[in-house]
Amino acid sequence: MVFSDLQCSNTQLQDIEFTTMSRKLIYFSEGWEYVKKGITKLRLVAEGSEPPFTAEEYMLLHTTIFNMCTQKPPYDYSKELYRKYQETCHEYYRDTCEEFIASTNQPDEFVLRELVKIWEHHKLMVYWLPGIFAYLDRYFVPREKLSTLNELVAVNRFHDLVYQRVNAKVRDAIVHLIDKERSGEEIDRAAVKKAVDVIVEIGMGTVNAYESDFESDLLRNAGEYYSRKASSWILEVKSDADYMSKAEECLRKERDRASHCFHASSERKLVQRVQHELFEPLASIFKQKVTAEGATMVRDAAKDKASSDGAGLAEQVLVKNLIKLHDKHMAYVNHCFKNYYPFRKALKEAFEVFCNRDVTGISSAELLAAFCDNLLKSRRNEMVMGEQEIEETLEKVVSTLLPYLSDKDLFAEFYRKRLARRLLFDHCLSKDHEERILTQMKQQCGAPFTSKMEGMVTDLALSEDIQVRFQEYLQSNPNVNHLEMDLTVTVLTTGFWPSYKSFDVNIPEELVRCVEVFKGFYETKTKHRKLTWVYSLGSCNIVGKFEPKKVELVVSTYQAALLLLFNTADRLSYSEIATGLNLNHDDLVRILHSLSCAQYKILIKKPNTKTISPNDDFEFNSKFTHRMRKIKIPLPRVVEERKEVIGNVNNDRRYAIDAAIVRIMKRQKVLGHLQLVTECVEQLRHTFKPDIKAIKKRIEDLVTRDYIERDKKNATVYS
Repeated sequence: MVFSDLQCSNTQLQDIEFTTMSRKLIYFSEGWEYVKKGITKLRLVAEGSEPPFTAEEYMLLHTTIFNMCTQKPPYDYSKELYRKYQETCHEYYRDTCEEFIASTNQPDEFVLRELVKIWEHHKLMVYWLPGIFAYLDRYFVPREKLSTLNELVAVNRFHDLVYQRVNAKVRDAIVHLIDKERSGEEIDRAAVKKAVDVIVEIGMGTVNAYESDFESDLLRNAGEYYSRKASSWILEVKSDADYMSKAEECLRKERDRASHCFHASSERKLVQRVQHELFEPLASIFKQKVTAEGATMVRDAAKDKASSDGAGLAEQVLVKNLIKLHDKHMAYVNHCFKNYYPFRKALKEAFEVFCNRDVTGISSAELLAAFCDNLLKSRRNEMVMGEQEIEETLEKVVSTLLPYLSDKDLFAEFYRKRLARRLLFDHCLSKDHEERILTQMKQQCGAPFTSKMEGMVTDLALSEDIQVRFQEYLQSNPNVNHLEMDLTVTVLTTGFWPSYKSFDVNIPEELVRCVEVFKGFYETKTKHRKLTWVYSLGSCNIVGKFEPKKVELVVSTYQAALLLLFNTADRLSYSEIATGLNLNHDDLVRILHSLSCAQYKILIKKPNTKTISPNDDFEFNSKFTHRMRKIKIPLPRVVEERKEVIGNVNNDRRYAIDAAIVRIMKRQKVLGHLQLVTECVEQLRHTFKPDIKAIKKRIEDLVTRDYIERDKKNATVYS
């Protein structure tokens, strides 16, 4: 306390006497001598070596300044007093700095207490000194347009003239004390905390000065200390659990130390730095271990596939093993490593390495899609695994392995292809399973990822309703030609489903009538949609009247159309069949091969070879028989399907890259080439890992099409 009206001081300033009725002329030398003694006492009061001012003493000082500034010229000493005030401030800062520097040879705690002391002195000087000279601020400073008295003695002046020269000593003292405490010695935490608070105050209430002058060195020192600790622990400890126990004890102490010694903003940064230094070495070892295990599984799967005849069996085993591997190490991360981020990151990076490796030419995206397809369509799996286990396995594929795929769009396309087959050919194990896995994919990858697949499921539900109304239409319209067969039509929305080839095949008369009737029904429901018939997806049940017995054949629409040609001829050449069906060579070869060269030889091919050529002749095999009354005759799989899917995905990626570039440029307006490429990769990485060359190519294309343009002065900048 500097000023008190309740306490009288023994020390009185009596060099000059004043009365309220008359004013004595004050010469500058004697007036300044009186004020100078008052300033000296103010500094002694701030240091605690003098008792506070009385009210009378403080008012006498203030009145002296007032009288010296209001005397008539040439005795108006406002200018001289302002200059003396400046000199006093400079002298005060010089003395303060020298006083602190003299203390730096003392112990660290003493240095910190000295900083706190000179800061408290400064705050008292800032409060009281401008008050004594207040008349200058009121009239002289505004008239002359000079710096205010507060500006001459403000915090930023203390920062520039004192703190900048001593902050290195303060920082070193605090860091040294923290090192001593980490080594087991006791320190004065209160002194550290008060010094830190002073640093923050000097930063005008913000943490800018604190971060630049102190916190950066604190974090660097902590990083170096715990880096050394981690290196020694890895060689000394016997288990990961022992290592984590030591690390957690250090983290506990650092949190406690931060809460008692530092600014609140430092605790999170300090803990993160310590975690990084302590956990990264162990996390790196953990990552190498997981990567090695996963890579071994992938290699074993490739070997098993090469030596096994089981279609897809090795890949199915691989996916199950990867799920088990992830469960094992995730449990380890949760329980032993306490779910700390560096270990979660290490597990993620390890799985991203081997989860994106091909297995004998099959991409991991296709492999996962095939695994899901096998689970969702096989009745045998339901009997072996049970419905609950199937659902849990599918959930783990989506939540555990799918996030590690870099080509999620490729997985989506393969999965959509297989989903289409399951839905169209009624191979779904359960519609509930299909809907649940789509919901999980949506939660994991977003709504656009599953929008087409959800549309496919919706189409099937709507088609069932259309089929019911079609049957009602037939019953309520006796004038419609009576169909000679049962007809089921599935109406698909073009945008949702994979693209399928559609040919102007010459279908049999019976099917032509069916198509016309359904077309007439559909036109009564909507006038704005066009039906395009995809016969390649159709199937027929036809009865083959063979000499031994009748056998019901489940065949595709193309197979049925070809077989019905033999109702009018027992023997047909390749060219006659091609003319009758109007199919291209590749499709016709597949159909003829399935009927004459595969397991069920419904047709007899001459010459009797395993390949189809335009010179072959075919005749109906009337002697054919089978122990079952109903058989399904499959078509050979199209080998080029994988290339088609990859081609479709690559086309979609071009549009995705174009859209990302345009979005970025519309937001940024002007951007450099490197920044544009970086932002484009960042936007697309959640769906696929874009190729830098592809991005450059798309940028060139957009420039050509005038979506963006190069800067005329700098070719690496776009607008």
